[in-house]
Amino acid sequence: MERPRSGAEFICAAIVSLAAFALYTRTLAPTVTLVDSGELILAAYSLGVAHPPGFPLYVMLAHLATLLPLGNIAVRVNFASGLFAALAAGVATLVVGELVAEIGKFRRLIGLATAISAGLLLACSRTLWAYATIAEVYTLNALLILTILFLMLHWRRLVQAGKVRSPKSRKPAELDPVTEHDRWLYAAAIVFGLALGVHHVTVAAILPGIAVLVYRTEGPRFFASKRLLYAALLSFAALILIYTYLPIAASRAPIFNWGNPDSLSGVWRHLSGWQYQSYFSFDPTMLGQEFDRFGQLLLREFGPRWLPLTLGVALPGLVLMFRRDRTVFWLLVLIVLVNTGYNVSYSIAEDADAYYLPTFIVLVASAALGIYSLGEWIRPKLYPGIVLVVGLTLPAAALRANRPFDDRSHYFVAADYVSNIEQAIAPNGLLLTLDWQVASPMLYTREIVGERRDIKVIDINLLRRSWYFDYLKRSYPDLAQRSAVAIEAFLGELRQWENDPAAYNRSPSLTQRIYEKFNALCEALVRNESAVAPVYLRPEVAFSPGPETAEFAKWLGNSYQLVPKGLNFELTNDRTFHDPGELKLQTRGLSDGTLHFDDDDVVKLKVLPAYTMMLVNRGRYLAVFNQDVRAIEAYDRALELDPQLKLAREGLRASLDKLPKPN
Repeated sequence: MERPRSGAEFICAAIVSLAAFALYTRTLAPTVTLVDSGELILAAYSLGVAHPPGFPLYVMLAHLATLLPLGNIAVRVNFASGLFAALAAGVATLVVGELVAEIGKFRRLIGLATAISAGLLLACSRTLWAYATIAEVYTLNALLILTILFLMLHWRRLVQAGKVRSPKSRKPAELDPVTEHDRWLYAAAIVFGLALGVHHVTVAAILPGIAVLVYRTEGPRFFASKRLLYAALLSFAALILIYTYLPIAASRAPIFNWGNPDSLSGVWRHLSGWQYQSYFSFDPTMLGQEFDRFGQLLLREFGPRWLPLTLGVALPGLVLMFRRDRTVFWLLVLIVLVNTGYNVSYSIAEDADAYYLPTFIVLVASAALGIYSLGEWIRPKLYPGIVLVVGLTLPAAALRANRPFDDRSHYFVAADYVSNIEQAIAPNGLLLTLDWQVASPMLYTREIVGERRDIKVIDINLLRRSWYFDYLKRSYPDLAQRSAVAIEAFLGELRQWENDPAAYNRSPSLTQRIYEKFNALCEALVRNESAVAPVYLRPEVAFSPGPETAEFAKWLGNSYQLVPKGLNFELTNDRTFHDPGELKLQTRGLSDGTLHFDDDDVVKLKVLPAYTMMLVNRGRYLAVFNQDVRAIEAYDRALELDPQLKLAREGLRASLDKLPKPN
């Protein structure tokens, strides 16, 4: 029979959510951060269209957060992430409550204790906590996945209690009637459809496990029943309702309208993320690298790498479910297998950890079950005390290990990065970049905060998307007018490629033609804008171009002198000395010990190297023109950020050798 409910589980969930929310608000980022933060805040603020798949549910909910009278716009959206994550931790408590009830030997207080431990462990886990402090979609995604699991597990327990299926035997062809308890199933179907409007690839990872749960609970007859049809229709209706946002938003011509999904085909292309399909690969080398990365993420997720307590406790939890409830065992295992299998075949740069959230959720649930299973191995008198100790140790270890990395209360990296880039740009200057860590936060500072709206910023990577030209024409009409001929010539070719990319893949001549028009456009932008104001490059444009921009980078090097100005290069027509100005950089958190970064953090991978590269180039430039005292200053600043930087050490030694020796 169904275990009576007193509301204790929901009280425990509320306590966990409040504790998690207090933690997240204390460690919330005070402004825009890196990666997709700036773009997502702009999409939410303006009800625009974000990058594929568009995340319509997130955008609408985050827009509501922008209306709160709370700090700046970035803080409001960051706050929404913290709220979603706190609720996710609470729902994780309910999920574990359902799992321990399924075991069949439910000990009331012990079950509540393990459920609370699970919620706190998830709240303090590296990934959920990291995304709870910034503007991102993944905490809402985790909340919806956990809600689906809770609803389905509760529905299953009602079925097993005999409140849906009649205990009398039936013929195989006979279908079960629709009952009031199916509301849990239908609620899960609706939430599943809504969740597909956030991050569908991770939500889809739980579907095979859910299918097995339904099959082993109801049998094959369910899959021929009207109840499955009703659930599918509800889920599909929720999906359609949410994604209707995309063409409606696109029709409003928002300031940032990624992909311009104003038609059915446009919506499908956006939802399917066709432009990211090239990141899929089954190359053994890449699969091995991604699997190794998964292992590294797993070891650091719940505490110190050298002491994976949570993983050790999760294993007996899975063993317990294998012995007591194979249905739940296969639910958990299939989520991990499908989620991991997808992720290791998909090479993604900055937010790979977020793609593993379904797996991390399973590990949290398994660890709670592992704590619960201690009753089978120790004396009954010791059981409550051991459960309490282990149940508190796991989240405490995660809290201690992850706080240095997830506390973003002093995170000004992106804001300082943008400010340092902008302060060296003359009025109305053009900035060319290939770095999303520059372009994304600048969307926030320009379009929402209103800083340096005179600067024209072009993400060269996005020039290969036709919708981006609508943004350029709207934001920089004079620039678009000056290069109208080159823009229209390339746009015509680009739209043909977007309609039939396979034709270009098959034809070297078509590929060469679109490359030529792309380079002609980039060159026209530089020539035409340099006639009215200075043009600046980010270092990756000159020194780390991709195959599409290699010819453009070569042309820049042959046609102009690259003068280091702050964190950019200014293009000049002659090779004489141009004073790079005073060195004024604000680098809060990069070298003062207030922030910590993993080796795979985008700060270490892209931001710090950008700083040190430009400082070394500044030192080299000044040294060439015998400005060695100033060159030494640049090298010293680079070594402050990276004491092991060989190029800075070599440059510093060379400039010191050139200075007059004291008598």
